[in-house]
Amino acid sequence: MSQPSVMIDIFNHVMPPPYLEEMKKRSKEAGMIKRMSSLPMLWDFEARARMLDQFPGVKQVLTLSAPSPEMLAGPDESPELARIANDGMAEACARWPDKYVAFVASLPMNNPDAALVEMDRAIGELGAKGSQILTNVNGRSLDNPEFFPVFERMANHYKLPIWMHPHRPATHADYSDEEKSRYEIWQVLGWPFESSVAMSRMVFSGLFDKLPELKVITHHCGGMLPYFSGRAETLWAQLGSRSADGSEANVLKNLKKKPIEYFKMFYGDTVLGGSTAALKCGLDFFGADHVVFASDCPFDPEGGPMFIREGLRSIKEAGLSDADYQKVCCGNAFSLMRLLDKQPS
Repeated sequence: MSQPSVMIDIFNHVMPPPYLEEMKKRSKEAGMIKRMSSLPMLWDFEARARMLDQFPGVKQVLTLSAPSPEMLAGPDESPELARIANDGMAEACARWPDKYVAFVASLPMNNPDAALVEMDRAIGELGAKGSQILTNVNGRSLDNPEFFPVFERMANHYKLPIWMHPHRPATHADYSDEEKSRYEIWQVLGWPFESSVAMSRMVFSGLFDKLPELKVITHHCGGMLPYFSGRAETLWAQLGSRSADGSEANVLKNLKKKPIEYFKMFYGDTVLGGSTAALKCGLDFFGADHVVFASDCPFDPEGGPMFIREGLRSIKEAGLSDADYQKVCCGNAFSLMRLLDKQPS
């Protein structure tokens, strides 16, 4: 199996220094400040570019790390934070184009009108290749009608993907008699659950029927859905049977497809800690046309290179054909971001 000359790491994380300073001033989460401040590869773009020299051909698509603008400020101030983030990522791409092939626009989702304005600026003026959202907006579901215009503009006007990153805070307790989640369960297990919930709300609210061109890239290869696809398919086929009034049964009648078919419309990335078995499960569910290489850099035990190295290894060990290997490593990313003219032969 020949390795592609270019490999697109489509979901990794950065925090431009000006945004890092805003985060330190505004965040009330001491653990978050500690974590982000201790990761040089998150905010030192030059050091990160040197680190990428270890991986010839790997080019990254930059996305802003949490906390997102709406997590740090109210609707009046979050738009300025989004501008700071997007300007910083655009500057990094311009300075190191051989390492950072593109960036994804951060949006102030607690101000949907301003989110549309910043989307237009980031894509139209700075060259962003999509937008990133979290799986909830400060605890509000993404199928809230208030957020629909963001999805609509990305799907119908720009025809670019949305990167969806999970978020559940440590304050989201695992049990009702506790004040917070213990042992970082809120992240390790909570984030894949958050992705799965957000995907489900999109599906059952009919978002894909309204926006059939919508493309959403899910972190951690679709969370729980690939592994629980059999359960999801058979139990959701009986939607409404467990509620007293059965009203949710009408949801199935209003959808144009079976629920499981909508879930397969999402894209899954390869951020699975290097597990080849988990990646095979994701590939079996989504198909090679809907899986993209991503690293989650720099949130690994080595602070940068480990997840890139192990992610590439897991793809190589997944038993793909040469054609599918090319799709996962770079072809799907080029297609999603409409960069086919730059795709290597």
